[in-house]
Amino acid sequence: MTKTKAEAADHGLDTLDPAATPARDAVHFRRIIAARKTVADAEDELRQAVAAAREAGETWTVIGAALDTTRQAAYQRFGHVTDKGRRRRPA
Repeated sequence: MTKTKAEAADHGLDTLDPAATPARDAVHFRRIIAARKTVADAEDELRQAVAAAREAGETWTVIGAALDTTRQAAYQRFGHVTDKGRRRRPA
């Protein structure tokens, strides 16, 4: 059975020997995990926003401008998600 990254991290914590490892507040560990989840949620929202813009007829030029990048960069990053079965040159 393949472990997820979270399961692997949990297992890694299980291998620490409390007698040899001083106890520390896990506030930073928890903050990193929370920030990682926030980033993942934001990436998902961004993919959905780009897909909605494409469905509404927005061009890759407009989307690129909103992302502060080029149309080509926007298309390379999001084209596979938004233009399912409609692969074409960026507009």
